[in-house]
Amino acid sequence: MLATAGRLPFEDVGWAYEMKWDGIRALGFVEAGRLRLVSRTGRDVTSVYPELAGLAEAVGQAGATSAVLDGEIVAFGTRAWPNFEAIQQRMNLSAADEVRLLARQVPVTYLVFDLLALNGHALLDLPYGERRSLLEELDLNGRRWQTPPSFTGEAGADVLAMSKQQHMEGVVAKRLASRYEPGRRTASWIKVKNIRRQEAVVGGWQPGEKGRSGQIGSLLIGVRADGGLAYAGHVGTGFTQQTLRMLAGLLAPLRRDTSPFATEVPPEHARSAVWVEPRLVVEVAFTEWTSAGRLRAPAYKGLRDDRDPAEVVREDLGHSGSDDPAGPGED
Repeated sequence: MLATAGRLPFEDVGWAYEMKWDGIRALGFVEAGRLRLVSRTGRDVTSVYPELAGLAEAVGQAGATSAVLDGEIVAFGTRAWPNFEAIQQRMNLSAADEVRLLARQVPVTYLVFDLLALNGHALLDLPYGERRSLLEELDLNGRRWQTPPSFTGEAGADVLAMSKQQHMEGVVAKRLASRYEPGRRTASWIKVKNIRRQEAVVGGWQPGEKGRSGQIGSLLIGVRADGGLAYAGHVGTGFTQQTLRMLAGLLAPLRRDTSPFATEVPPEHARSAVWVEPRLVVEVAFTEWTSAGRLRAPAYKGLRDDRDPAEVVREDLGHSGSDDPAGPGED
């Protein structure tokens, strides 16, 4: 189930508030004493995060024979809140030696926020409030897994302010009476952000100059619209040398002769562009959308290999919601 970008609800009654975690969404399937982790794109990522295997035993110790969990895999690094830069190091690993090394150097934590099945019984049609109560009864709080708080009876504006104070990305408001709708983006879950972020599809890149000669200078990015991939601007900041090498390696086999964008790319950006198949998804921070549908002052934040390029659409709603609690918006 996916959240819709929006503002805080008009009233707090009937809603719960959770922190918005800056990590990788994953379903956890626990059965026969084993944990299987599946990303949003359906990829089995169990072997990438071996330090989470003990969660299966924790579920068993809670008296459950099986469970399906929904949550976020995060890396805290040296900070008290999730660090998306840190978890980037754990993505795309396949070699067992690398996985073991990084599991020690950059360990992750699975933050469980929903319970979709328990002891072989599907819970999708139960209200969120009941699913949450059943989840909390399992008391899944260990060294590498936690059940973070869900705030009910609290003012959404206060929870949002707390998230900002803790340097969190924002909050997710969840309607207490809502059922779980797999794969759907509904107004029953509303994500309210402190920092404007947008997922984008890479459609090309421009060669760098001066200090970046021979490297990627900027990425040409877009979002899905009715007519195809709409050009949303170029991002040239936020990269480390390691990131530039990694992106160059991923984009090299995707080269193509023509632009994948359905809308016009400004000549000054298209002239030297190296076009690629639109398969790579990145996340950027930005200040606002321009009237031309471009991202103003975007900065690269990370690669999202847990996102399907076909699902990357514009998230319009601007400010955090604490300034203008006008109710939910839509993608």
